[in-house]
Amino acid sequence: MNTDAPVRLILVDDQELVRAGFRMVLDATPDMTVVAEASDGLAAVDAVGEHEVDVVLMDIRMPRLDGVEATRRICELPGAPRVVVLTTFDLDEYVFAALKAGAAAFLLKDAGPSELLAAIRAVHRGDSVVAPSTTRRLLERVVPNLPSSGETRDTKLDVLTEREREVLEAVGRGLTNSEIATALFLAEATVKTHIGRILAKLGLRDRVQMVVVAYETGLVRTGM
Repeated sequence: MNTDAPVRLILVDDQELVRAGFRMVLDATPDMTVVAEASDGLAAVDAVGEHEVDVVLMDIRMPRLDGVEATRRICELPGAPRVVVLTTFDLDEYVFAALKAGAAAFLLKDAGPSELLAAIRAVHRGDSVVAPSTTRRLLERVVPNLPSSGETRDTKLDVLTEREREVLEAVGRGLTNSEIATALFLAEATVKTHIGRILAKLGLRDRVQMVVVAYETGLVRTGM
């Protein structure tokens, strides 16, 4: 990744005024450039295939193809860009589905310009911008209403060692690497190693998806 090059973005929203508002902010930012816009999920997938892009700002509720399925298709592409899901609602069940599909973060549409730009820069660096407390609050609202998938909830984690399961649970509860290190009597570098192995073994992209899996498998339960 060339850190000197501007972050290349695609704006995806079915409302032209919303796209225009975001574009106004982004076009005024020297280290960012909007390479394309799309008004629905199908057009977004096509645009990612036609342009070199680093970050996609993705609306959820759109005609033809919604943002969840568009996110899934984009994240399956080789060298996929990072996807930031835009939502009107802080606690939106579609956000959970989008995070599970591979979105790196979600952001409220009414976020201020500084928050928007900080989020884009963070996901471009590979960081997670969804605070564990926010993710936890979302999941505690959504997960109890999800249909049970039976034994698959338990067996999915069989590839992990006991220590890796402990680290995954701690991530799911919103602990930082430093807090996990203290709780499990580990060096922080060791925690990072465990997290890397968990991501690889479970085929996850980032810490946000670790939190989702911790809840989805029942390793962390609401109210814990």
